[in-house]
Amino acid sequence: MVYDFRNNSRVTTTAETVDAGVNENAFITRVYGWMCVALAITGLVALYVVTTPVLINTIATNQMLLFGLIIVELAAVGALVLLVNKMPATLAAIVFVTYSALNGVTLSTLFLIYTASSIASAFFITSATFAAMSCYGWYTKRDLSSIGNLCFMGLLGIIIASLVNMFLQSSGLYWAISYIGVLIFVGLIAYDTQKIKRMSRSIESNSETGKKTALLGALALYLDFINLFIMLLRILGSRR
Repeated sequence: MVYDFRNNSRVTTTAETVDAGVNENAFITRVYGWMCVALAITGLVALYVVTTPVLINTIATNQMLLFGLIIVELAAVGALVLLVNKMPATLAAIVFVTYSALNGVTLSTLFLIYTASSIASAFFITSATFAAMSCYGWYTKRDLSSIGNLCFMGLLGIIIASLVNMFLQSSGLYWAISYIGVLIFVGLIAYDTQKIKRMSRSIESNSETGKKTALLGALALYLDFINLFIMLLRILGSRR
């Protein structure tokens, strides 16, 4: 950074611009790299469980075990979000990888409900939608904060509605949650992408803080992807 005495202001040099660009690219690469690693782990674990009769039968026939795994998953996400500043980046990465593996175990039950071809179709549609909305969030000049806040409130709404529907067992509410959920997570993908882009400009990618922030960004995108996939599978999936 140099000082321009004529305009009484600081001027960014070419070298600094290049360094900022390299740092931003490194941060973004780390975020999407971790997200892809987590998705790969989830997919591989799900395939392993569903092709291992003893494991899939144990999970499918033991609701307490399944609920226990879900509680552990929620605890892992909570620990990563709330306690990330108090843990080293290596431990945060281990928690993230562990969570993605546990998620693979619970998601393996989807293979018992839906056909493999419909799961594959929903995955590819989710991937294409994610790529399109992530590009939109990256390149748009529009501030998506209001959309993000609206989607977050909608997310709280469908969580509450899902809990209520566990007792009501209403098919109408089930489909409403699914369609609204697609809209919410499509919006969150664009919003989270824009937020990550902004963070990349102010965080040193190779610092301890930068590494942990990248993990949190990857977690946000991973959750957006997984939840969009589940909502689309509900709508488009062919049941066995």
